Amino acid sequence: MIAAVGTAVGPTAWQLITQEQVNLFAEATGDDQWIHVDVERANAGPFGAPIAHGYLTMSLCAPLLAQLVHVDNISMGINYGVNKARFVTPVPVGSRVRAIGEITEATEVAGGVQAVVKITIEIEGASKPAAIVETVSRYLA
Repeated sequence: MIAAVGTAVGPTAWQLITQEQVNLFAEATGDDQWIHVDVERANAGPFGAPIAHGYLTMSLCAPLLAQLVHVDNISMGINYGVNKARFVTPVPVGSRVRAIGEITEATEVAGGVQAVVKITIEIEGASKPAAIVETVSRYLA
């Protein structure tokens, strides 16, 4: 992992963002703002459609990271947090997203390696990304 610093990874497969996914996220988090869950009102709203929660988009980093980075000879990988996250462009329901990444840091820590991967979540057909998230993971021996 340390030798891979500076390496670009990806892209991942495209993933469809559905209204059901958005509704379940709203239910799980209590964030049921109308721009996410009220389809009729959201269609007439500022984005022209319901949009995914920013935090839903960011939560996709965990499975997307698993598609971007494969580490062998470890007992586990854990999410350690994020250094920075920006929600650049709203993700309309019905859009497809994917990720590209860059391994920007890797350092030895007790029991393994800590890595920072900058993940850019792209929206199919959009000129700007949905989000840019600097994820921090630990890979333990």
